[in-house]
Order: sequence, then structure tokens, then C-alpha cells
Amino acid sequence: MAETLLAILLVTSSAKGPNVVYRWPPSVENTRPRLSRPRPPVDGLELDNPWRASHYSDNSNDLAAHIEGSVDDIDDYAWRRPTESRDRPMSFSRSAIPASGHDSPCNNERREIDPVANEYQCLFDYTAQFLAGMLCPQRHLCHQKFELVIDNLVFAGHPVCAEPDGMWRFKPERYKPGSRGRGSRHRESNLPERNGSEVSLGGETHSTATPKSSWLHMFHLVLVFDLPDPSSSASGNVARYFDTIYEQIAFTVTAVLFQEQVLSNFVELECDAIGSLETEYMVKGERFSDFASHAQRVSSIATAMKILYDAIKSSNMAHITLNDLPLELQLPPYLDHLLHSEEEFELEFVGRLQNQTDSQLWGRELSFGWRLPALVPWKSLLLLDTDQELDPYVNLRGSHVHAEERSLAEGLIKFLETASVTLSLADMASLLDWDLHSQVYPTVRWLVHHRRAKIVDTVHNGLKTIFSIAPKFDKPLATLAAEFKRDFPQPSISPLPTLMATISNSNSKQADNHFFATVVQSKDLISLYHEVVFWMLKRDLLITLHLHVRVVTTAELKVHVRQAHERKLERLAGHHLRGRRRSSRRGDHGVGDAHEYPRVSMPWLSLSPKTARRYPRRSMDSGQSKPSDVSGSILLEDAEDVFDEISEEDSGEENVGWGSSEDTLEPSMISDPGTASPLERKWLAAMSEGKDEYIARRFALINQYFDGKRTDDEILYTAEISRKQLREVLHHYEEYLQTFLHPA
Repeated sequence: MAETLLAILLVTSSAKGPNVVYRWPPSVENTRPRLSRPRPPVDGLELDNPWRASHYSDNSNDLAAHIEGSVDDIDDYAWRRPTESRDRPMSFSRSAIPASGHDSPCNNERREIDPVANEYQCLFDYTAQFLAGMLCPQRHLCHQKFELVIDNLVFAGHPVCAEPDGMWRFKPERYKPGSRGRGSRHRESNLPERNGSEVSLGGETHSTATPKSSWLHMFHLVLVFDLPDPSSSASGNVARYFDTIYEQIAFTVTAVLFQEQVLSNFVELECDAIGSLETEYMVKGERFSDFASHAQRVSSIATAMKILYDAIKSSNMAHITLNDLPLELQLPPYLDHLLHSEEEFELEFVGRLQNQTDSQLWGRELSFGWRLPALVPWKSLLLLDTDQELDPYVNLRGSHVHAEERSLAEGLIKFLETASVTLSLADMASLLDWDLHSQVYPTVRWLVHHRRAKIVDTVHNGLKTIFSIAPKFDKPLATLAAEFKRDFPQPSISPLPTLMATISNSNSKQADNHFFATVVQSKDLISLYHEVVFWMLKRDLLITLHLHVRVVTTAELKVHVRQAHERKLERLAGHHLRGRRRSSRRGDHGVGDAHEYPRVSMPWLSLSPKTARRYPRRSMDSGQSKPSDVSGSILLEDAEDVFDEISEEDSGEENVGWGSSEDTLEPSMISDPGTASPLERKWLAAMSEGKDEYIARRFALINQYFDGKRTDDEILYTAEISRKQLREVLHHYEEYLQTFLHPA
């Protein structure tokens, strides 16, 4: 997490000038060299196996020398900036800095003379005084985002300062219009400021008459980063990367420090304690690392900086306390992926947000860099293990909870006690009598954001859920196996590698491939294996496989539907022709029954109207039928009129698709039954012929979800049917359905 973070600095400014009060870690590692192309591994694995096999009997020392010589020179692999041709000392001339006092340069002579003082006064190959001056901007640049790039270093923060009269006070809140435009900032600046009182971060009103600071004019909490290679990620990702860190860490901590400085002069008192301790250690000639460790015992800011740095580097929650005010800070778990190409994480397709609606349900903070699954009613919630010191039950039941908030706290405790992976979020809302969107979802978002819980797929109460093994683990398998054996020493539970192999082999089975049939195999062990499944889900070792369904139209079905359509045409044609004969006989007074229509010996009724109109003409030309001119013309005219009437009656929406490219006799798949074409609806209706009425109605209700994208859990929730009813439909329509398992 935040692999580019190098250090956290606390910089202040006073009448004596700028100063770096504290930094962590004590010794900052130099920036890593950039590589324009991959550097060969030192173990020689770039040599292919045939070459190694052919030289296996050679002297191993020669092979080692060959390998070492091929990778020693890194100059050919180093990536250089276009502006790096000039020397770094030429960018910022250090000869202009006085050679005495705190402004002395960090040159080799100083390192040799006084290495201990050099630890206090030099940072990133610059003097601390020089960096402090760069990181303390002018007053009009305070109270806004700060970002400075020096060579390969990025300094980001949010500097704040006192008022010109030396008073620390809150900035008055300004009206924020609902719509933003180019002139919104200008319009806000013209609004009158309120006098008399200010509003703090907590919403409380405080008087502007705060104690005047004795020396502190400005302070700046700075995060220092190693500037990423801009060619390593997509355009714009680097800027978005630093913006996220600024919003989540730098701005939040600075806001709390500014509030405490206004209310109680907290930052100045902390800086006084750190400065006195630093002077004491410098006089004694003790190392900077000793001073940095001791400072954490006298200053909560120093302690918070260390905890914050360690938490960011280890991708954990940072639980810090500033002036007895607890804070929980973190960065999105997948933030560093912005600095890498997408190909490196192509396997992590599971659980990504599918559309904008899913992103809106999670909110702005959780929709970026978290890679959370969709927040939907058929998902479940898995509570994670927390430290005893941070037990939410203790905090919620504490005496500090206000009376008006106690009911909310009791509701949250009841929610935590009800939460289980065997219950979906919709089931929990029903049991608690909570509203799903206004009560359950906000609680889930809070728990996930504070890493108290995670969204998982609902697990069957009888463990009849199909699992697969995750493609990669966060820890080595040997470490996980040792932890598993420690937590589950029972002889009835197999070792973790054996358990994983059994789960993996079960995916190749066509039946009885769920967890109970392949692993548990006994109802007496269900409760024990529930804990095993929870243990593996908490460590992201399992992936739930869901049933997906698609509708397939077979060739036989299409032939049956086409023949039914042709029979319908025959019935319509016969009906119209008989009607015309009766009408013709009543209207023909001269001919009567003497003139009968001759029969044409051809199956013209089974043909299309266009073909049927051509066929009688070809028959007359070939001499197959030689009626009289009058009767022949009457026959042709009647046949054409009949087919014209049939075509007009059958050319509505129900006939769309006949004769098109869709109307083939080859098997095909209905991609989206919910938006099926008229011809596809005929195929779907034909599938229910001969089925029981209640089965046919259920199939007509749920086939809209058989698009291959919706999971079985989603189908059950949306269609409001049971799993048994779904299995019944799948059984009766199995010849027309394609089922498969997929993680998403």
C-alpha cells in the first residue's frame, strides 16, 4: 500500500524561520532507480532450459561469472528524465546557502566531520532548513492543497497559518451554491463573512477570541513520495493517485490539527516539547533515531505520524489519537494498482462494480480503489476479527454514548449479533424490521469502510454451496497451513492443502460438487465446518461459484415452430378460399354450378404466398393444367387475392422475423429472453407445450433472467421463488437450458 511513500514531515514556521520539527522514519531510504525495461534476474533464470542443460557440466564459477557480468551494469536499463541531464546541485544552487549554522549544506566534508549533526540537519540530500523553506508557502497559498515536485520527490500536504494578527481562528463558513460553474468561486468570494463566532469541524460554535500563539505562524504536515514513472500507468492515474492520498490522509489530519490548535494551542505545545527534546539530544550527541523514538513518548503528534506511516505501508487501518481525539484513517486497498498496467491484475475480475448504480450505492469513498462487490440484497455480510482494544461492542456500550444515541447504538449491536453469512442482507432487514436502503445499507457501508466486515456471497446453511480456490493468496501456503492447523487441531478436519485439493477437484464433477458432498459428508460436522468456511472466507481463500442459465433453441424446436406456422397459413388459406367460392357462386347468375374451379395438382398451400403466386403460372406454361381462359384467370386471381389477405393478416408484430436471418433451422441461443424478438417469443412459448400449467407459468415468469449474467441468488430474490422451485423449472426444461458455474 502506498509503495511510493517515503516519509511524513511536520514543518513549522515562526519569526525565526521555517523548521522541520519531526519526521518519520528516522532514516529515509533513497529513491529507487527507474528502469526503462526489465532488469535480468541475478539468478540467471533468463537463460532457457536447453542452454542450461547443455552447459550443466561446465564450471559453475564460469556460469556465475557470466550471469554476474550480464547484470552488473544497470546504466543500460536505467530510465532517465529528459531534464535529468543537468546535475541536481545545479537545479538548486547550494552555494548560496550560508556555510554556518542550520543553513550549512549537506556535503561530504560535513558528513565526515559531524555525522550525528548531519542526521538532524540533512534530509533527502538537502538541508532540513532548505526543505522547510520550500514547504512553508506564503500566506495566500495556505488553507489549500499543496503539491511540490523536486527532482524525483513529491511533497503533498495542506498548509495552514494563523491570521495576520497572530490569532488562530476558524475560517468562516461560506455559502456553497447547489450548482457549480466557472464563476462559482468568484461568487463565493463576494459573499459577506459572518462575524462574532466560527464553526468548528464538529459543528460547535466557538468564539473568535482564541489565545494568541507565542511563536507558531504556520504548520504543514507533509507526505513525501517517490515520484512514480509516468509511463508505468495510464494517463491521469498518477494525479488521481496523489489526490486520493491527499483527501484521505493529509487533509483529514491537518483539519483535526488545525481545530485543536485553534481550540487549545495544541500544535504549538507539541512542537515545543519535540523541539526541547531535540535540542537535548543534539547537545548530548546522540543519534537521531534515538531522539525520534523518545519523541513518541512525549508527543502524540510524533506517535500519530509513526502509526500513520506504518499503517499506510502495511495497508492497515491507522488508529491514531490527537489531543485525546481518536481517528481512523486508511487508504483504498487497491490504490497502488493505479501505478501498474491493468494486465498485471487481469485475474482480479471477481467482485468489481458492474455499473454506475453499484458505485452510487457504495458512495464516493468506497467506489474507487476498493474493488468491492455490488451492494445488492442477495449478498451477505461477514464480520471480521478486530482488536480487543477496538471492540465495537465496548465502544457502543460505553458511558460516553449520549442518551439520544443509545437507541442507535443498541440497534447497531443487534445488527452485529444478527449478521451471518448464511443470511442475505434482505433476510437481515426482514428479521430486524429495518429498511434495506435507509438502514441496512448505511450500516454495511460503515462496517466495510472501517474494515469491520466484508461483503461475501450467501453461504447455504447446510454448506451446499459450491466453492473454488482463489487464484492467489496474500500469504504463503505454508504460513496459512500452520495457522489453519493451530486454529483447527481436530482430527476430523483435513490439513489445509488437502482441503484445498479436495475443493479444487470437486469443480470437475457434474453432480454432488458442493462443499457438503465433497468435504463435510456428515451432518454432525456441519457446525464445525461452518467455522472452517468462515476462516477461509476471511482470508480470501474461497470463491463462491454461482449457477448461470441460458436458453438454447434446438433445431427440432425451430422445425416444430415453422411447421406450426405453415399449418396456420394452410388453415387461413382454406378458410379464405372457401369463402370466396361461396361468394362467387352466389354472384355468378350465368354460370351457376356448371363452372367448377379445376384443381391444381400441387401442394401450393404449404408454400409461401410469393412462391405460390409463381407456381400456378409455371404450371400453366408447362401444360400440366389446361383450364379454360376464364376459369384459369379466376383461379390465379383468387389465389393471389387469398395470399394477399393472409399476408396482410399475418404481417403484424407476431410475424416479425419470418424469412429473416434469424429464422434458421440451426440451433441458436437467446441472448436476452427479457427483450426477446417476436420469433424468439414463439420459440419460448413452444418450449412450454405439453408441460404442466403451473410449470409453464413459472417458466414464463423467470425465463427473462436466463441471460447467462444473473446468478441463481439474484434470480431467487428477484423472482421471489424458492431454490426448489428453480430446480423444478431447470429439470422440466433441461433440453432447452444451458447451465454453467461462474464466480461473478
